[in-house]
Amino acid sequence: MLAKAERWILRGLEAVLVILLAGMVVMVFGNVVLRYAFNSGLDLSEELSRYFFVWLTYIGAVVVMRENGHLGVDTLVGALGRQGRLICMIISDAFILACCVMLLDGTWKQHEINATAVAPVTGLSMGYVYGVLYFAGIGIGFITLARLVRALTGKLGEFELAEFAGDYSGNPSHDLKGHLE
Repeated sequence: MLAKAERWILRGLEAVLVILLAGMVVMVFGNVVLRYAFNSGLDLSEELSRYFFVWLTYIGAVVVMRENGHLGVDTLVGALGRQGRLICMIISDAFILACCVMLLDGTWKQHEINATAVAPVTGLSMGYVYGVLYFAGIGIGFITLARLVRALTGKLGEFELAEFAGDYSGNPSHDLKGHLE
């Protein structure tokens, strides 16, 4: 049941990413057409496309974290045995959690400043723009914490450890993506 809910949440996040990217494409392309054809443009689309990009980046970071798709030094980790990979994963996850805590702490400290600052064209509170950092810090933190708990309790799947070392052959969803590309 939990896996099904997780799958639906990830699908929802991927849909949000598609909407944000499509919105960026429409706004930027529309602005290019307006500039070439009518020698004008929409300031609103320039500002919103930048904000969409910020949200796209941080929401995408959470989705990619869940899929173990972030960059890593898999050449080194791949050369290690199971125990070495596990130790590297635990150390890496501890660093990631520390970074999430710093991200959330910094976002919290900047919140009041961002909430009172407004965007020049839309008048949108910058708290909405940078509020995505709460989502990214908490999302990546929970994903990492869950993996760390599985690693420390011995419940980590072999495919997860293999993915950490850069081997995605055991994951059917990655194989399907590879076939589609």
